[in-house]
Amino acid sequence: MKENLNNEESKPPSSIIDKLKKYFRNPFFIKTQSVSEVTDFLKDAVQHNVIDKEAESIATKAIKLGDITVKEIMIPKVDMVTIQVDENTTQIIEKIIDSGHSRYPVIGNERNEVAGILLAKDILPKLFKGSIDFNINDMLRDPKVVPETKKVDSLLDEFKQDRSHLAIVIDEYGEICGLITIEDILEELVGEIEDEHDIDEEEIVQIAANKYNVDSKIEIEEFISFFELKIDSLSIDAETLGGLFISKFGVLPKIGDKISIEGISIKVADTDKRRIKKFIVTKNK
Repeated sequence: MKENLNNEESKPPSSIIDKLKKYFRNPFFIKTQSVSEVTDFLKDAVQHNVIDKEAESIATKAIKLGDITVKEIMIPKVDMVTIQVDENTTQIIEKIIDSGHSRYPVIGNERNEVAGILLAKDILPKLFKGSIDFNINDMLRDPKVVPETKKVDSLLDEFKQDRSHLAIVIDEYGEICGLITIEDILEELVGEIEDEHDIDEEEIVQIAANKYNVDSKIEIEEFISFFELKIDSLSIDAETLGGLFISKFGVLPKIGDKISIEGISIKVADTDKRRIKKFIVTKNK
């Protein structure tokens, strides 16, 4: 019996989850004092074939999820597809067909009034019966509204608890500034489909003399340390370089927008509709 147990123990776990569980049961793991130590353990686990690179990547992103605010990954207001509460049904149907979304914020008579959330599937029974004359007010779901400063991991927990998929984001003045979906958060964990050569991409890559390509999700502490800035990270109301840029720039920036900090230029190099992806950082000679 003892021999069988030893043989089973020597066999590698069959799944990523089993590997993670086995590694996290390591007595040395519970002695970690910081996030960086945890990520170091994960890298060590990859080297010893306890977990694979994909599992290490997802676990590392999950750990860092608590440092990301809703504002950093939300879909900005300018890119939102919304429905006005008094729009006629023909306009609503055309908007649903054109955009292809499954959920739509319905805006009330006031600019920042969210009347509810309309699910495209709730309209289908009406259309199936040949009716295009209906009142969407009878179909609206209660809206979920969150502040832009809310941490993404906390929102993910709320999404799971109340089984919602979309939240309207408001700023400190109570004005609508964007929306966020559960898919946006999950994308932070699994990312886009990448080439295998992109897995080990560094957060800071030197591309010329005094010029660097920097990932927007790099932690503020790492950025400050690398560029030897005399800034107290605790005085910054952001956890990542992308968050810092947005807080100083004031609005979601576009490619080419830049700020300067202690003699270095930080310019937006790549974005999508929801967030900044890359910066070009130039150190003055």
